[in-house]
Amino acid sequence: MAGVPMDQREGWIWFDGELKPWKDAKIHVLTHGLHYASSVFEGERCYGGEIFKSAEHTERLIRSAATLDMQLPYSAEEIEAAKRLVLDKNGLTDAYLRPVVWRGSEELSVPARNNKVHVAIAAWVWPSYFSTEEKLKGIRLEWSKWRRPDPATIPHTAKAAGLYMICTLSKDAAMANGYADALMLDYRGYVAEATGANVFFIKGKNIVTPTPDCILNGITRQTVIQLAKDAGYTVTERHMKPEELAEFDECFLTGTAAEVTPVSEVGEYRFTPGNGCRELIELYTAASHPAKAAAAE
Repeated sequence: MAGVPMDQREGWIWFDGELKPWKDAKIHVLTHGLHYASSVFEGERCYGGEIFKSAEHTERLIRSAATLDMQLPYSAEEIEAAKRLVLDKNGLTDAYLRPVVWRGSEELSVPARNNKVHVAIAAWVWPSYFSTEEKLKGIRLEWSKWRRPDPATIPHTAKAAGLYMICTLSKDAAMANGYADALMLDYRGYVAEATGANVFFIKGKNIVTPTPDCILNGITRQTVIQLAKDAGYTVTERHMKPEELAEFDECFLTGTAAEVTPVSEVGEYRFTPGNGCRELIELYTAASHPAKAAAAE
């Protein structure tokens, strides 16, 4: 379905407790979530019929909504069942899922307490970005002019829609300049993250990644940290100055969409994806793809 607009696809979307035909899953133009970003979401992948880290994603969705003062009208168990229903109804075993929560159109002003909280879940085919060999060529990043804000000014622990505005600006600018993505600094000038993925740097068996004190501590990030530790790597979470990138040999991004994606370039710094990136790609693939892991055994 490549090239088909998202609102014109075929299939079914779970919308406020019921399945609706894809094209009928609509909201009003005066929806509070559209005007004031009162919305949170998740990005999840299903591999071989199993949603990877499904419970963790559902728990974070609920926490994110609570951070934005939205009480979900469904339990974690109901959301888990709804995700399964969406996959089954659409006949999907390998897919990307997008649960989203937002405030509705009862009123339109800054206060939102009188607006209904809505929940929808969609799923569609979205293959991995690259094969392992293609990934190992590495992607090119430029530096973003936008910085991740002070956590005293944003709810950085929530996967909130409004926090992605500067990510969109950064990635669009990077792609216009011939890059795949952009790397952002935080409000203090430390290395932060890419526009939709966390970043890691490798030197031998040592891995360093920015402390998530003003960025989202991604579920894929947490998974890869544990996989790396189990494989004998030393993983350090700390503040990093941009000039420190010159000290590392390899770099990679992690995220639900990116999975584990090596990086060959960040601005003026160069990296050569090698054994570290390859091993972590393979470890993450084995952990997230149950069918492949079983076949390997």
